[in-house]
Amino acid sequence: MSSILSSTLSPLVARDVSKTYGDRVVLDGVDLVANPGLPLGMVGENGVGKSTFMRLLADVEPADSGSIVKPADLAYLGQEAAFPQGATTGQVLDEALAPLHDAAARLEVLAGNLTEHVWHEEYAEVLAWAELHRAWDADRRAEEAGERLGLGMLDRDRPVAVMSGGERTRLALTTLVTRRPNCVLLDEPTNHLDDEAVRFVEEFLVSLPGIVVVASHDRTFLDAVCATIIDLDPMHLGVDGEGGNRFTGGYSAYLAQKKQSRRRWEEAFLAQRDELNKLRATAATTARQVAHNRAPHDGDKFIYHFKGARVAATISRRVRDAEKRIETLERNQVPKPPKPLRFSGTLAPRRSDGGLVVSVRDLVVPGRVLVPRLDVPGAGRLLVTGANGSGKSTLLKVLNGDLAPASGTVSVSARRTGYLPQEVSFLRPDLTPQQVYDAATAAVLRLGDLGLLHPRDLGRPVGVLSVGQQRRLALAILVAREPDLLLLDEPTNHISLTLAEELEDALQRSAGTVVVASHDRWLRGRWQGDVLPLVAGAGR
Repeated sequence: MSSILSSTLSPLVARDVSKTYGDRVVLDGVDLVANPGLPLGMVGENGVGKSTFMRLLADVEPADSGSIVKPADLAYLGQEAAFPQGATTGQVLDEALAPLHDAAARLEVLAGNLTEHVWHEEYAEVLAWAELHRAWDADRRAEEAGERLGLGMLDRDRPVAVMSGGERTRLALTTLVTRRPNCVLLDEPTNHLDDEAVRFVEEFLVSLPGIVVVASHDRTFLDAVCATIIDLDPMHLGVDGEGGNRFTGGYSAYLAQKKQSRRRWEEAFLAQRDELNKLRATAATTARQVAHNRAPHDGDKFIYHFKGARVAATISRRVRDAEKRIETLERNQVPKPPKPLRFSGTLAPRRSDGGLVVSVRDLVVPGRVLVPRLDVPGAGRLLVTGANGSGKSTLLKVLNGDLAPASGTVSVSARRTGYLPQEVSFLRPDLTPQQVYDAATAAVLRLGDLGLLHPRDLGRPVGVLSVGQQRRLALAILVAREPDLLLLDEPTNHISLTLAEELEDALQRSAGTVVVASHDRWLRGRWQGDVLPLVAGAGR
């Protein structure tokens, strides 16, 4: 039998893995251990190397150094699903089903030859693999996965090339559910999924007996699936209090632990800094604290010199002790905690009057969206929800004037509208974020002061930034233009977990008018404001 048909579940282990692109170090000595039955979530700031690490684990590209030991039966789904050129849906599904069908067929052959010892061993091996992968249920599972992931009745003749990015992601997830590999690596798997599809993926991953590693910004998803969290953000004390990046527990518990670890790091830095300052002062001033220039009285010269020598020795010892302690502390110095990114901008200023900013009546975009009535007042906050295909993005495009409705009326009375689409692009990717920001705005507030991009990224070409970093640059430009109506399409997609929380707080504090379209369950569960639920197919 092929080594891929093994029922033995072994861990995925990476040791001291490093990766550099040009002069930029992306990963530097990173470790990871993912055990069967304990789904692992990978988190960290945008650009910290999560996607790179996933590609290295999947052997899509090689590491510069370190070692990776992984199971043979491994499936990887990146942020962009990849399929063979010219493949159809049927061919993709057949490839996923082939090893399961082959195992079932092999068992039938072996069942008739169980009199020989060697056949007994192979039969037991193939049977264990088939049961682990639920081979006899594979065809039904493929149909259910396609339905629950939003692909409907799968058209086997449909070319993959004509599918949208979201459809390709859902097809790739369908093949994973069908195959049930021993090891699954997923990079942002929920980006194109509605609530029902995400719940289905959660159920699937939790039920897998093998290895699951997920890099995701979906906080509710991480909370539901992961039993372990690995944090790629550098922290002096780590998330375990001892410099390690691994936390055993769910996402919510990890968040609390990380905040405590950050607080202990700050306290340790301040305490060491204070001790160093006191020791340096002691070493510099101790010798000057003794009145050694006072002349001795007549008759006590011997005592004076005797005591003076003892005092000098004591002073010298104290200075030496202070200098040794300073040397020890400086050799093991606690690094200064980097200033965390904190969104400090004002999303939208308040309107001068309290009238309606948005008024919609009988809006119809055929096949895309139907909104009978919508009123959003000044300083209002509206969350637009709904499944994929319900028209959330279409509505925002109509409000921004990028798309004309077939019928109905739309009135937007904002002085200035700011729109953040799901996909952003820049005409000059060779320019730096600072240059793009300066050319697009006349803002007094500097880009670095907004807390949306790390200072080290301000001088890099925009074209080499991650998707999340580019979206944050686009948001910074919108904020700098001070719109009184802000339209945000999936604003928490592709941004770090910390900044997602900062942005959500800013949305609630905004004095202006904000309309947000989002499938983010964490955001929706904490939303304070009006909600407009859209229904898929209502515009047909």
